[in-house]
Amino acid sequence: MFVGCGTSYYLALASASTFNHLGLPARAVPASDLLLYPGLTLHAGREYVPVVISRSGRTSEAIRAAHMLEKDRNLRAIAVTCALDQPLEAACSVTLRLLEADEQSTVMTRSFTSMLLALQYLGASVSSNLGFQRALIDLPSQVAPLLASLPQRLRMFVEDHSFTDCVFLAQGSLFGIASECMLKVTESSCTYAQVFHSLEFRHGPKSIAGPETLITFLMSESSYNAEVEVLEEMKQLGAATLVIANRVDDRARRAADFAIDLGLQAPEYARPAAFAIWGQLYGVYFGLKKGLNPDSPKNLTRVVVLDGDH
Repeated sequence: MFVGCGTSYYLALASASTFNHLGLPARAVPASDLLLYPGLTLHAGREYVPVVISRSGRTSEAIRAAHMLEKDRNLRAIAVTCALDQPLEAACSVTLRLLEADEQSTVMTRSFTSMLLALQYLGASVSSNLGFQRALIDLPSQVAPLLASLPQRLRMFVEDHSFTDCVFLAQGSLFGIASECMLKVTESSCTYAQVFHSLEFRHGPKSIAGPETLITFLMSESSYNAEVEVLEEMKQLGAATLVIANRVDDRARRAADFAIDLGLQAPEYARPAAFAIWGQLYGVYFGLKKGLNPDSPKNLTRVVVLDGDH
Protein backbone atom coordinates (compact mmCIF):
# COMPACT_ATOMS: atom_id res chain seq x y z
CA MET A 1 0.00 0.00 0.00
CA PHE A 2 1.71 3.15 -1.25
CA VAL A 3 0.79 6.37 0.54
CA GLY A 4 1.66 9.96 -0.38
CA CYS A 5 0.48 13.53 -0.94
CA GLY A 6 0.68 15.55 -4.16
CA THR A 7 3.64 14.43 -6.25
CA SER A 8 4.29 11.64 -3.77
CA TYR A 9 0.76 10.30 -4.37
CA TYR A 10 1.36 10.23 -8.12
CA LEU A 11 4.62 8.47 -7.36
CA ALA A 12 2.54 6.00 -5.32
CA LEU A 13 0.28 5.37 -8.33
CA ALA A 14 3.25 4.67 -10.60
CA SER A 15 4.93 2.43 -8.03
CA ALA A 16 1.77 0.42 -7.37
CA SER A 17 1.43 -0.19 -11.10
CA THR A 18 4.94 -1.64 -11.27
CA PHE A 19 4.41 -3.83 -8.21
CA ASN A 20 1.21 -5.25 -9.68
CA HIS A 21 3.03 -5.98 -12.92
CA LEU A 22 5.70 -7.84 -10.93
CA GLY A 23 3.05 -10.00 -9.26
CA LEU A 24 3.01 -8.06 -5.97
CA PRO A 25 -0.58 -6.90 -5.29
CA ALA A 26 -0.51 -3.18 -4.55
CA ARG A 27 -2.60 -0.03 -4.51
CA ALA A 28 -2.00 3.67 -3.98
CA VAL A 29 -3.95 5.90 -1.64
CA PRO A 30 -3.64 9.61 -0.76
CA ALA A 31 -2.57 10.06 2.86
CA SER A 32 -5.62 12.25 3.46
CA ASP A 33 -8.02 9.51 2.31
CA LEU A 34 -6.27 6.98 4.50
CA LEU A 35 -6.63 9.29 7.50
CA LEU A 36 -10.20 10.36 6.89
CA TYR A 37 -11.63 7.13 5.47
CA PRO A 38 -9.42 4.28 6.72
CA GLY A 39 -12.25 1.78 6.35
CA LEU A 40 -12.20 2.22 2.58
CA THR A 41 -8.58 1.01 2.43
CA LEU A 42 -7.80 -1.11 5.49
CA HIS A 43 -9.85 -4.28 5.86
CA ALA A 44 -9.81 -6.75 8.74
CA GLY A 45 -8.03 -10.01 8.11
CA ARG A 46 -5.76 -8.67 5.37
CA GLU A 47 -2.04 -8.12 5.62
CA TYR A 48 -0.51 -4.86 4.46
CA VAL A 49 2.97 -3.46 3.95
CA PRO A 50 2.52 0.33 3.96
CA VAL A 51 5.06 2.46 2.09
CA VAL A 52 4.79 6.13 3.07
CA ILE A 53 6.46 8.58 0.68
CA SER A 54 7.65 12.13 1.45
CA ARG A 55 10.64 13.94 -0.07
CA SER A 56 11.17 16.05 3.02
CA GLY A 57 10.06 13.52 5.60
CA ARG A 58 8.09 16.36 7.19
CA THR A 59 4.78 16.29 5.30
CA SER A 60 2.10 16.43 7.99
CA GLU A 61 -0.45 14.08 6.45
CA ALA A 62 2.21 11.50 5.58
CA ILE A 63 3.54 11.55 9.15
CA ARG A 64 0.05 11.31 10.63
CA ALA A 65 -0.73 8.38 8.31
CA ALA A 66 2.45 6.61 9.39
CA HIS A 67 1.58 7.11 13.06
CA MET A 68 -1.92 5.77 12.47
CA LEU A 69 -0.63 2.71 10.63
CA GLU A 70 2.09 1.91 13.16
CA LYS A 71 0.33 2.78 16.43
CA ASP A 72 -3.37 2.26 15.77
CA ARG A 73 -3.20 -0.57 13.21
CA ASN A 74 0.02 -2.25 14.34
CA LEU A 75 1.38 -2.27 10.80
CA ARG A 76 5.11 -1.93 10.14
CA ALA A 77 5.55 0.91 7.66
CA ILE A 78 8.39 1.73 5.29
CA ALA A 79 9.33 5.40 4.87
CA VAL A 80 10.73 6.61 1.53
CA THR A 81 12.36 10.01 1.76
CA CYS A 82 15.21 12.19 0.52
CA ALA A 83 16.01 13.60 3.97
CA LEU A 84 17.79 12.37 7.07
CA ASP A 85 16.46 12.12 10.63
CA GLN A 86 13.04 13.63 9.94
CA PRO A 87 9.71 12.86 11.69
CA LEU A 88 8.54 10.39 9.03
CA GLU A 89 11.60 8.24 9.63
CA ALA A 90 10.90 8.24 13.36
CA ALA A 91 7.27 7.23 12.72
CA CYS A 92 8.13 4.22 10.53
CA SER A 93 9.89 0.94 11.21
CA VAL A 94 12.17 1.03 8.16
CA THR A 95 13.43 3.91 6.02
CA LEU A 96 14.68 4.00 2.44
CA ARG A 97 16.75 7.19 2.17
CA LEU A 98 17.73 8.77 -1.14
CA LEU A 99 19.74 11.71 0.15
CA GLU A 100 21.40 12.60 -3.16
CA ALA A 101 17.99 12.84 -4.86
CA ASP A 102 16.95 15.88 -2.80
CA GLU A 103 16.65 19.30 -4.44
CA GLN A 104 16.28 22.88 -3.27
CA SER A 105 13.37 23.67 -5.58
CA THR A 106 9.86 23.80 -4.16
CA VAL A 107 8.80 21.65 -7.12
CA MET A 108 9.75 17.97 -7.06
CA THR A 109 11.63 16.77 -10.16
CA ARG A 110 14.70 14.59 -9.68
CA SER A 111 13.34 13.38 -6.35
CA PHE A 112 10.28 12.03 -8.19
CA THR A 113 12.20 10.03 -10.78
CA SER A 114 14.78 8.86 -8.22
CA MET A 115 12.21 7.62 -5.72
CA LEU A 116 10.25 5.96 -8.52
CA LEU A 117 13.31 4.07 -9.76
CA ALA A 118 14.16 3.07 -6.18
CA LEU A 119 10.68 1.71 -5.51
CA GLN A 120 10.62 -0.12 -8.84
CA TYR A 121 13.98 -1.65 -7.97
CA LEU A 122 12.62 -2.66 -4.57
CA GLY A 123 9.72 -4.43 -6.29
CA ALA A 124 12.09 -6.19 -8.68
CA SER A 125 14.23 -7.29 -5.72
CA VAL A 126 11.29 -8.62 -3.70
CA SER A 127 10.01 -10.52 -6.74
CA SER A 128 13.54 -11.73 -7.63
CA ASN A 129 13.17 -10.35 -11.15
CA LEU A 130 16.80 -9.92 -12.17
CA GLY A 131 15.91 -8.87 -15.71
CA PHE A 132 13.76 -6.00 -14.46
CA GLN A 133 16.52 -4.94 -12.06
CA ARG A 134 18.98 -4.79 -14.93
CA ALA A 135 16.55 -2.82 -17.09
CA LEU A 136 16.20 -0.18 -14.36
CA ILE A 137 19.97 0.06 -13.94
CA ASP A 138 20.42 0.52 -17.69
CA LEU A 139 17.61 3.06 -18.10
CA PRO A 140 19.61 6.25 -17.28
CA SER A 141 22.26 5.51 -19.90
CA GLN A 142 19.52 4.89 -22.48
CA VAL A 143 17.77 8.17 -21.67
CA ALA A 144 20.91 10.33 -21.55
CA PRO A 145 21.30 10.74 -25.36
CA LEU A 146 17.75 12.14 -25.55
CA LEU A 147 18.82 15.09 -23.41
CA ALA A 148 21.29 16.33 -26.03
CA SER A 149 18.76 17.98 -28.34
CA LEU A 150 15.17 17.18 -27.32
CA PRO A 151 14.94 19.73 -24.47
CA GLN A 152 15.89 22.60 -26.79
CA ARG A 153 13.39 21.44 -29.40
CA LEU A 154 10.69 21.25 -26.75
CA ARG A 155 11.57 24.72 -25.50
CA MET A 156 11.26 26.11 -29.03
CA PHE A 157 7.84 24.46 -29.33
CA VAL A 158 6.76 26.15 -26.10
CA GLU A 159 8.13 29.51 -27.23
CA ASP A 160 6.31 29.29 -30.58
CA HIS A 161 2.88 28.38 -29.18
CA SER A 162 0.44 29.70 -26.61
CA PHE A 163 -2.17 27.50 -24.96
CA THR A 164 -4.91 28.29 -22.47
CA ASP A 165 -5.47 24.70 -21.36
CA CYS A 166 -3.14 21.73 -21.00
CA VAL A 167 -4.37 18.15 -20.81
CA PHE A 168 -2.35 14.99 -20.15
CA LEU A 169 -3.69 11.61 -21.21
CA ALA A 170 -2.42 8.11 -20.44
CA GLN A 171 -3.56 4.59 -19.63
CA GLY A 172 -2.29 1.82 -17.38
CA SER A 173 1.25 2.15 -16.06
CA LEU A 174 1.63 5.71 -17.34
CA PHE A 175 -1.44 7.26 -15.71
CA GLY A 176 0.47 8.16 -12.53
CA ILE A 177 3.16 9.77 -14.68
CA ALA A 178 0.58 11.76 -16.66
CA SER A 179 -0.88 12.92 -13.35
CA GLU A 180 2.54 14.11 -12.25
CA CYS A 181 3.11 15.90 -15.57
CA MET A 182 -0.21 17.67 -15.03
CA LEU A 183 0.92 18.79 -11.59
CA LYS A 184 4.31 19.96 -12.84
CA VAL A 185 2.73 22.20 -15.47
CA THR A 186 0.26 23.54 -12.90
CA GLU A 187 2.99 24.27 -10.34
CA SER A 188 5.85 25.47 -12.53
CA SER A 189 3.85 27.65 -14.93
CA CYS A 190 0.71 28.51 -12.92
CA THR A 191 -1.29 27.08 -15.82
CA TYR A 192 -4.55 25.20 -15.52
CA ALA A 193 -3.91 21.57 -16.46
CA GLN A 194 -5.97 18.39 -16.31
CA VAL A 195 -5.34 14.65 -16.51
CA PHE A 196 -7.58 11.86 -17.78
CA HIS A 197 -7.31 8.27 -18.85
CA SER A 198 -6.85 8.52 -22.61
CA LEU A 199 -10.05 6.80 -23.70
CA GLU A 200 -12.05 8.54 -20.96
CA PHE A 201 -11.32 11.86 -22.64
CA ARG A 202 -13.95 11.01 -25.25
CA HIS A 203 -16.66 10.89 -22.60
CA GLY A 204 -17.22 14.58 -22.02
CA PRO A 205 -13.81 16.25 -21.55
CA LYS A 206 -13.17 16.42 -25.29
CA SER A 207 -15.54 19.39 -25.34
CA ILE A 208 -12.51 21.60 -24.59
CA ALA A 209 -10.57 20.38 -27.65
CA GLY A 210 -9.52 23.25 -29.87
CA PRO A 211 -6.49 25.28 -30.99
CA GLU A 212 -6.07 26.79 -27.51
CA THR A 213 -5.80 23.35 -25.88
CA LEU A 214 -2.60 21.29 -25.86
CA ILE A 215 -3.32 17.61 -25.38
CA THR A 216 -0.28 15.54 -24.44
CA PHE A 217 -0.48 11.78 -24.95
CA LEU A 218 1.80 9.49 -22.94
CA MET A 219 1.37 6.37 -25.02
CA SER A 220 2.27 2.85 -23.91
CA GLU A 221 2.74 -0.20 -26.09
CA SER A 222 -0.11 -2.15 -24.53
CA SER A 223 -2.76 0.43 -25.45
CA TYR A 224 -0.97 2.17 -28.33
CA ASN A 225 -3.45 1.49 -31.15
CA ALA A 226 -6.46 2.52 -29.07
CA GLU A 227 -4.72 5.71 -27.98
CA VAL A 228 -3.69 6.60 -31.54
CA GLU A 229 -7.38 6.53 -32.44
CA VAL A 230 -8.07 9.10 -29.69
CA LEU A 231 -5.11 11.16 -30.87
CA GLU A 232 -6.44 11.28 -34.42
CA GLU A 233 -9.91 12.15 -33.15
CA MET A 234 -8.61 15.07 -31.08
CA LYS A 235 -6.55 16.32 -34.01
CA GLN A 236 -9.68 16.32 -36.16
CA LEU A 237 -11.38 18.42 -33.48
CA GLY A 238 -8.65 21.03 -33.88
CA ALA A 239 -6.62 20.44 -30.73
CA ALA A 240 -2.87 20.86 -30.61
CA THR A 241 -1.20 17.54 -29.79
CA LEU A 242 2.06 16.40 -28.24
CA VAL A 243 2.94 12.70 -28.29
CA ILE A 244 5.43 10.89 -26.06
CA ALA A 245 5.95 7.22 -26.89
CA ASN A 246 8.72 4.69 -27.02
CA ARG A 247 8.10 4.29 -30.74
CA VAL A 248 6.11 6.95 -32.60
CA ASP A 249 4.82 5.40 -35.82
CA ASP A 250 3.90 7.34 -38.95
CA ARG A 251 0.22 7.39 -38.07
CA ALA A 252 0.85 9.05 -34.71
CA ARG A 253 3.46 11.40 -36.13
CA ARG A 254 1.00 12.73 -38.71
CA ALA A 255 -1.46 13.59 -35.93
CA ALA A 256 1.15 15.16 -33.63
CA ASP A 257 2.29 18.77 -33.57
CA PHE A 258 5.31 17.65 -31.56
CA ALA A 259 6.51 14.08 -31.05
CA ILE A 260 9.02 12.60 -28.62
CA ASP A 261 10.26 9.17 -29.68
CA LEU A 262 12.12 7.65 -26.74
CA GLY A 263 13.52 4.61 -28.54
CA LEU A 264 14.39 2.78 -25.31
CA GLN A 265 15.38 -0.87 -25.08
CA ALA A 266 13.92 -1.21 -21.57
CA PRO A 267 10.65 -3.17 -21.19
CA GLU A 268 7.42 -1.22 -21.00
CA TYR A 269 6.96 -1.25 -17.23
CA ALA A 270 10.56 -0.14 -16.61
CA ARG A 271 10.16 3.07 -18.66
CA PRO A 272 7.78 5.35 -16.71
CA ALA A 273 10.53 7.57 -15.24
CA ALA A 274 11.69 8.36 -18.79
CA PHE A 275 8.23 9.74 -19.62
CA ALA A 276 8.13 12.07 -16.61
CA ILE A 277 11.05 14.23 -17.76
CA TRP A 278 9.16 15.86 -20.60
CA GLY A 279 6.23 17.00 -18.49
CA GLN A 280 8.69 18.45 -16.00
CA LEU A 281 10.54 20.33 -18.74
CA TYR A 282 7.34 21.55 -20.37
CA GLY A 283 6.28 23.07 -17.05
CA VAL A 284 9.66 24.76 -16.61
CA TYR A 285 9.76 26.20 -20.14
CA PHE A 286 6.17 27.42 -20.01
CA GLY A 287 6.83 29.02 -16.63
CA LEU A 288 9.90 30.81 -17.94
CA LYS A 289 7.96 31.98 -20.98
CA LYS A 290 5.42 33.56 -18.63
CA GLY A 291 8.17 35.31 -16.70
CA LEU A 292 7.80 33.10 -13.62
CA ASN A 293 10.31 31.32 -11.40
CA PRO A 294 9.45 27.62 -11.89
CA ASP A 295 11.44 26.69 -8.78
CA SER A 296 9.34 28.89 -6.53
CA PRO A 297 5.67 28.98 -7.59
CA LYS A 298 3.29 31.34 -5.88
CA ASN A 299 1.16 30.05 -2.99
CA LEU A 300 3.42 27.02 -2.50
CA THR A 301 5.97 26.02 0.09
CA ARG A 302 8.53 23.24 -0.15
CA VAL A 303 6.83 21.26 2.62
CA VAL A 304 3.18 21.20 3.69
CA VAL A 305 3.25 21.32 7.48
CA LEU A 306 -0.14 21.72 9.15
CA ASP A 307 -0.85 23.65 12.34
CA GLY A 308 0.20 21.69 15.38
CA ASP A 309 2.89 19.73 13.52
CA HIS A 310 5.65 22.34 13.62
